[in-house]
Amino acid sequence: MGGWEEKMDKARKLHRPSLEDWERDNMHFRFPPFREEIRKLPRSTSFNPNAEPGSDQQQLPVVLDAATLTREAFYNYEEDSIPLIIKNIPAGHDGGEFVGAWPALEKWKLRSLLNDEALIDRKFKCGEDDDGHNIKIRLSHFLSYAEFNKDDSPLYIFDSNFDGDNQADCLLRDYRVPSYFRDDLFGLVSESRRPPYRWFLVGPERSGTCVHIDPLGTSAWNTLIEGQKRWVLFPPHLPKKLVKGEKLVRDDEDDEAVHYFMTILPRIKREARSLRSTPKYENFACYEFTQNAGETVYIPHGWWHAVLNLTDTVAVTQNFCSPRRFEEVWLQARKGRKRMAWKWLCRLETEYPELYRRARAMNDADGFVMKYEAQETEKEREERKRKEEKLRRKEQAQWDSDHEGPSRKRDLPFEDQ
Repeated sequence: MGGWEEKMDKARKLHRPSLEDWERDNMHFRFPPFREEIRKLPRSTSFNPNAEPGSDQQQLPVVLDAATLTREAFYNYEEDSIPLIIKNIPAGHDGGEFVGAWPALEKWKLRSLLNDEALIDRKFKCGEDDDGHNIKIRLSHFLSYAEFNKDDSPLYIFDSNFDGDNQADCLLRDYRVPSYFRDDLFGLVSESRRPPYRWFLVGPERSGTCVHIDPLGTSAWNTLIEGQKRWVLFPPHLPKKLVKGEKLVRDDEDDEAVHYFMTILPRIKREARSLRSTPKYENFACYEFTQNAGETVYIPHGWWHAVLNLTDTVAVTQNFCSPRRFEEVWLQARKGRKRMAWKWLCRLETEYPELYRRARAMNDADGFVMKYEAQETEKEREERKRKEEKLRRKEQAQWDSDHEGPSRKRDLPFEDQ
């Protein structure tokens, strides 16, 4: 073993040291038939065990085209918390206008990345060890791994720090944040203060992300440049244990994304069908769909989702806080990111006074006291007193100068005046 194999073997051992055999479930051979069955299905399917046979069920996500979708129309979907698939954003359409195609449309194709001298030797994050430290691998090694690996659930480049060096900041110039998602209130705080929010993704087939909701009440968008992704969505009202199928996973089973889609999700649906009249599943629903290259998925805050790469994929994704969904984010940020929330509130006071007043009103309504408020207020008070004293001295000096001048002149000999 040498080269990329040795590097990736080390990365695997760091990421999951307790997993001795990454090919134990034979997913490399079991996955292609599963993918072909998926491709025979309609583009999107909804599952509601309590729906009347033959009834029209809500089809989600709603499929729209950026060539005709205005920002105002998008905001209506956003207000109603409706997941979307928006076509043609990387092709250059945005807000109902053509604004120019993304360079990423060509530069991020796998064949192009293989020949990208600026990126091929750059290391990207593909996991974390048990202590939370990033595991990084050269892109050249990872692309070889993506092509030849037989792992059940391969490692996945999910890198959020591609804007901090000369090699990778070119990625930021290869795409634009779509105008639908550009009003990001977290942009009011510094890059170092805000949570991670944008990721460059390179995912081998069978890799993916397990079911989750996005942090701090944020919404998310994901634009796929190459490949196919399979998604499942669950409405926000469903509990975590239910959508994860926690009681349906055997102790000897893995619960990675590929296992979730191939084994656990079908079990959840079977149980929901058999127990549909019970309180546990009376409001159950899930929505499965395939995302194709060139499409952008919008996930409103609070929606549970999991993603599986049906093929090798390249994508970009960002989380954001929209002014129209501010309340949900504020309630979580003030608890989960206490120092950032205080800095954020201070910026809101000057940049978005109405949202500042709403945040204050929510704090007053439930008696929430911000951890850093008293401390910061004392610092601000000291700074204000210092500035006031400095200004007072300056004014006093100016007054003294204005009043000493004539008297000194009167004391001078006539010829010096």
